Amino acid sequence: MYDCVVVGGGLIGMLTARQLTQEGQSVLLLDQGSLGAESSWAGGGILSPLYPWRYPSAVSELARYSASHYQSLAADLFEESGIDPEWTQSGLLILDIDEKLQAEQWSEQFNAGASLITATKLSALEPGLQHHAEQALWLPSVAQMRNPRLVKAAAGSLRHHQVAIAEHEAVTSIEHEDGQVTAVRTAQRRIPTSRIVITAGAWSAGLLKGITTKMDVQPVRGQMLVYKAEPGLLQHIILDQDRYLIPRLDGHILIGSTLEYTGFDKSVTGQAKQELHQKALALLPGLKHFSVERHWSGLRPGTPSGIPYIGEHPDIKQLYFNTGHFRNGVILGLASVQLLTDLIQQQSPILNPVAFGLDAQH
Repeated sequence: MYDCVVVGGGLIGMLTARQLTQEGQSVLLLDQGSLGAESSWAGGGILSPLYPWRYPSAVSELARYSASHYQSLAADLFEESGIDPEWTQSGLLILDIDEKLQAEQWSEQFNAGASLITATKLSALEPGLQHHAEQALWLPSVAQMRNPRLVKAAAGSLRHHQVAIAEHEAVTSIEHEDGQVTAVRTAQRRIPTSRIVITAGAWSAGLLKGITTKMDVQPVRGQMLVYKAEPGLLQHIILDQDRYLIPRLDGHILIGSTLEYTGFDKSVTGQAKQELHQKALALLPGLKHFSVERHWSGLRPGTPSGIPYIGEHPDIKQLYFNTGHFRNGVILGLASVQLLTDLIQQQSPILNPVAFGLDAQH
C-alpha cells in the first residue's frame, strides 16, 4: 500500500511525487499517457506570467516564490538526471505597455525590478527586432526553462529517487469511505492508498466528477511554432499583443501562443500557423531565412480567475488537488508543489492557502 498516489504525470505531478518521496513517503505516480507529454511539454517555459499585473495577487505570490527557487531546482534536477533543463536568465521585453501604471504598481509591490526603457535602448538590446514602440517594459530578472528538457529531467529525477511510476494507466474512479480516501481504480487494478493528490491538469475536473462540482477547470488549446534559427538572432524574451518569442540557447526560437476553447481537441490548424508565422516575421524579420521546424498544440488547464486550485477536499480527508494553472504551469508549479506539501505535512505554509481553495474560486 502506498502512502500517496499522485494522479497526473505532468511537471506538477512529477515534482509532487519527488518532494513527497524526499519527505519519506512511499509514492506511486500514475498517468494516463506518458510523463510530461501534455501541457508541461508543450509550453514556452517563461518564468513569469504574461502581463502579471492582470492576475490576482495570489498568482504573483506563487510566481515570486517559484522564480526565486527555480535555478536551484534546475541544478538539482541536472545532477540527479544528467539532463540540463537550461535555466536561462533571458530577461523579458514587453512592447505593448498601455497599462503602465498597473505595471509599475505591480513591480513595486512584488519587487520585480521592472523599468521603462526608450526605443533606442530597446533597439540596442535587440538590434534585429522590428518595432514601433516608443517605450518598452524591461524585466531583466525573468528567466526561462526549456520545457522538453525540464520534463525529461524531472522524470530522470524520479528514477533517481526510485519513485514508482505507472504510465498509460488511466484512473477510472476514486474510492472513499466515511469521508476518507481508500483507493484509486484504474482499468487494470485497484490501488489502496491513504492519500491521493490530483495533478491531472485539464483532466482534473473529470476525475473528480461526482465528488465536487466546484472545480471549474477546462482545457484551453494553445498552438506554437519553433524555428531552427542561429544563436544570437534573438537574445531576450519578447512579448507583444499576447504573442511571445522565446530564444533557446541553441538558436531555436519559439512563437506562441493561441488561446482556443475547443474542448479536448489537440489538433493544429493552418490558420493558427499562418497567424503565428506572420507575427513572428513582423517582430523578427530575420526569421524569414529560417524554416518552421515544428508546429504543435497543448491543452492548458484554465480557470475563471487564473488562480489554481491547491489544497484538500473540504469533505473528503486526504484527497488533495493541485491543478488549474492555465498558462502558468511552469512558473507557478514549483511554489504550488511546495504549498501543497506544506499542507500535507502540516507544516507552516509558504503562502496563505485560502485563496487557492475550492470555495475561493467563486
